[in-house]
Amino acid sequence: MSNSYSQLLRNIESGEIISIILIPNRREVIVEFNNGDRKSIPIFYNDQKILRISEEYNVPLTVRDIRSEQRLANFITGFGLTLIFVLSLSFLIRRSSKLLSNMQSFSRRSSQVKEDEMRKYTFDDVAGLNEASDELKEIVTFLKNPNILIELGAITPKGVLLVGPPGTGKTLLARAIAGEADVPFFSISASEFVEMFVGVGAGRVRDLFKNAKLKSPCIVFIDEIDSIGRQRGAGIGGGNDEREQTLNQLLTEMDGFEANNGVIVIAATNRPDILDRALTRPGRFDRRIDISLPDRKARHKILSVHTRTKPLCDSVKLKDLAAKTPGFSGADLQNLLNEAAIYTARNNKTTITNIEIESALEKARFGLLSKPLSDTTKKRQIAYQIIGKTLVALLIPTQDKLEKISLFKSIGDLSGITYFTPDEQTIDSGLLTRSYIYSKIVISLGSRAAEIIVFGSKEVTQGSQKDLENVYFWANQMVTKFGFSDLGPIAYDSEHNSIFLGRDIMKNRKEYSQKTSKDIDKQIISIVNKAINHAIALLSDKVSLMDTLVEELIVNETLESEYVINSLNSYLSNTN
Repeated sequence: MSNSYSQLLRNIESGEIISIILIPNRREVIVEFNNGDRKSIPIFYNDQKILRISEEYNVPLTVRDIRSEQRLANFITGFGLTLIFVLSLSFLIRRSSKLLSNMQSFSRRSSQVKEDEMRKYTFDDVAGLNEASDELKEIVTFLKNPNILIELGAITPKGVLLVGPPGTGKTLLARAIAGEADVPFFSISASEFVEMFVGVGAGRVRDLFKNAKLKSPCIVFIDEIDSIGRQRGAGIGGGNDEREQTLNQLLTEMDGFEANNGVIVIAATNRPDILDRALTRPGRFDRRIDISLPDRKARHKILSVHTRTKPLCDSVKLKDLAAKTPGFSGADLQNLLNEAAIYTARNNKTTITNIEIESALEKARFGLLSKPLSDTTKKRQIAYQIIGKTLVALLIPTQDKLEKISLFKSIGDLSGITYFTPDEQTIDSGLLTRSYIYSKIVISLGSRAAEIIVFGSKEVTQGSQKDLENVYFWANQMVTKFGFSDLGPIAYDSEHNSIFLGRDIMKNRKEYSQKTSKDIDKQIISIVNKAINHAIALLSDKVSLMDTLVEELIVNETLESEYVINSLNSYLSNTN
């Protein structure tokens, strides 16, 4: 059946429709047919014809008013939209309030360590820092009994700056002060002061010092203070506004301390060269304590502390281990013993033996090791590099001790391992002689010298790249910093010229002429050429010894230092 208006009229005339429902608002009728079907058919506005023809053929017609239904629908729709708007507005207001609350809470965040936890750390736990501990004992005395110093008219330092390489125990020392004095310990990283909103860091500084004054006497420890304490005005556009406002507030708070108020601020950094001068002036961080890497005795004490809870085999001698770890920090030693414990658990043992300690020591020195190259030709060339460098190190006077050579290599490295234990006296004193540095250059060139002798200058490889980088570094240091050249005792490059992007990038120009720069290059090249010729002279008459040691290294992949030393001594005695 069609839904057309004309067909509707014909259906009424033919008697096929038994009832009609007229809906004027929609301009349509709902018709019911004899067979039970119902259809909606559109009609004209104010259609009178449909009324007349339905009356003429006696078809019941009912008029339905749906305006009340439309009003209800419109009301429900409007109410729903209003409810959605109100809920959306409430959600935005709630988020804004939460954001404002977070901003306010940023300035109030400070991590106070529980007092009973801090009692676990004392100066007995800070092994190897005797000099630094003695420096800080007077602060502990003041915190415990301030009248002793006040009666003498003494004023305790407001701020103490702990300076040293990473892992040397700066944080542990600050905690030990609080533990010895039995006072609250406020600890926060300087990076936590700086947030994305300007002024939040300054507010947090105010809140931290306000809480500290309420809990005095106490310790306020700020770790990595160089995050906010670097020189102001550095950087393009004047630097970071939030960081500098935070620093200004810190300076103001420390300057506002009353004398002997019981609040001691301790800060730690390994970059004292970039700190703002206003931060280190008297009255603020006016006491600086340098914490260096531990010497052999200190390393023995540190190892003793960290082995209290570890089951060591009786054959493990901590003094011997301390002698093998020059240059290790306290954190390095702790990690070394932890790795040894992990290796012990991996091997299903109950006590830590020298085997696990040696494995952990090897990992600490070289990282993860990979197998040697499978290509016999390349393996042989790398073996000559290793043996050449080793023999030069044994033939030239040096305080460093050969410990291990191996074809195993660190991941990402092409060459194998030639490890020398650094001279401990040199490390402890920090004094490098001209002959010591020159010897390091000659040793580093031993691998290249062996390649030149055995394979020729046209067949050398880049396997000794790291050695060549060390050669340039030490030769450059000899000429530009230490005055170990024919140019005289002049330091052309000073260490305090730190570049700050924007402000100092134009100031860090070299303060010598172009001619002097060329002379420096000539001196560096002269030192390197002299060193490579020296290394070649040492190895040129020992090719047969190199061949023998290379074959041994290829077969065994690792050679002990004693074997190489004995082989060299035997060769020298036979040739003489």
